[in-house]
Amino acid sequence: MRAVSVIAVGGLALGLAACGEAPEDEKGGDNAAKKYSACMVTDVGGIDDKSFNTSAWKGLEAAKAQDSNIDIKYVASKAEADYEPNLTQYVNQKCDFILAVGGLMSTATSKIAKANPNQQFGIVDAKVEETNVFPMEFDTAQSAFLAGYLAAGMTKTGKVGTYGGMKIAPVTIFMDGFVDGVAHYNKTKGKTVQVLGWNKETQNGAFSGFEKQDEGKKQSDTLVAQGADIIMPVAGGAGLGTTAAAQASNGKFTAIWVDVDGCESTPNCPALLTTVAKNISDAVKDAVLKAAKGEKLTAAQGTIGTLANNGVSLAPYHEFDSKVPAELKAEVEKLKADIIAGTITVTSPAQPKK
Repeated sequence: MRAVSVIAVGGLALGLAACGEAPEDEKGGDNAAKKYSACMVTDVGGIDDKSFNTSAWKGLEAAKAQDSNIDIKYVASKAEADYEPNLTQYVNQKCDFILAVGGLMSTATSKIAKANPNQQFGIVDAKVEETNVFPMEFDTAQSAFLAGYLAAGMTKTGKVGTYGGMKIAPVTIFMDGFVDGVAHYNKTKGKTVQVLGWNKETQNGAFSGFEKQDEGKKQSDTLVAQGADIIMPVAGGAGLGTTAAAQASNGKFTAIWVDVDGCESTPNCPALLTTVAKNISDAVKDAVLKAAKGEKLTAAQGTIGTLANNGVSLAPYHEFDSKVPAELKAEVEKLKADIIAGTITVTSPAQPKK
């Protein structure tokens, strides 16, 4: 997954206008001449993916709310071929800060940043060589480890599952942590809970793409047919097919969401055990606020979200709060403390590195 750090998430995508023209589907912000402009390019997941791109946009909105001199707008990419033109449009429009959302945009961002060394860029869930691109990455293996342990403690069938949108690092890092969390539960409790959908050793598993909910549902249907009663999709909008099916299953299976608390971002809270969350919004907000104050952000200054700095977390149990045993809750909290203290080390080939 990570020769270069990459990610995408699914959802509704908007388009780029014809070559040479300003994107017709830019949203938000005016173009006041003296304002600091922060311009976001989504990946193919689109702005309404209830996950990755949505969270990045909320970060820009939070920055604007804190500093009224910041003007924000975005354009959504319909296909990977749109990345370079969308980024280039914002360079030509002289945006002060250009945010690329998702590592699938790594190659395009690297190319455009190299051609425009004085332009400030930021990128979420990736790191490229160009010094003018500020990376915001997340060690979600840590929080997914907690989710795996929790799932192992909650399953009634002894089988849990996961699948991804694409075999790329910011996806498989979740799956690696989840598998290791289940393994830690088995080792600690002398159990044999099985993970379906991902093999950490071979780095092979099930994938749905990021955009089509029916493809996500197909993956979870297969996992449920194999006996899984808790499933963690790491597939952006495609994962909504799983959460909707979980809610319709009347308790036959439940789901674990990722990126943004699913009880705040999806309509399927009753079926969600928890969310393996990453604090994209705050990372984006903080970067834009610093840049707007005149700070030059470089690749070397990039951030990595961890449990210790609240960059990643396990969301509240919401409607499952009364169903998760107090003892299991305490064990999850102890694991979190142990990971932060370094007593337990969570590893994944996809982990970001400084």
